[in-house]
Amino acid sequence: MRRKHHDLLAWQSAMRLVEAVYAFTSTLSRDEAFNLTSQMRRAAVSVPSNIAEGAARMTQKEFGHFLGIARGSLSELETQYLLACRLELAQPSHSLEEGLNEVFGLSGGLIRSLKRE
Repeated sequence: MRRKHHDLLAWQSAMRLVEAVYAFTSTLSRDEAFNLTSQMRRAAVSVPSNIAEGAARMTQKEFGHFLGIARGSLSELETQYLLACRLELAQPSHSLEEGLNEVFGLSGGLIRSLKRE
């Protein structure tokens, strides 16, 4: 099964980011398992989900709207990650930081390209 969003680099990168978030949150203490872990995982899963939903919509305007939602979830995830590091709940993750930066860049590029069309 192949869908339009499977070809989007932003979606592919966001899927890898989810994997990095699951690896990172698996290192958090059990006390955080129902708090920050759950929030981070939901925010992470929201990113590729919204990219996929937007790509399946009928108009570029709708796609742009869902890309905006994905970027909002990405910002939420980044904030939660930074909190986990500042509170010393886990060691910083290069792969997670790299993934955040990559998805921010790719989704921003998609948004800019939609505005030009």
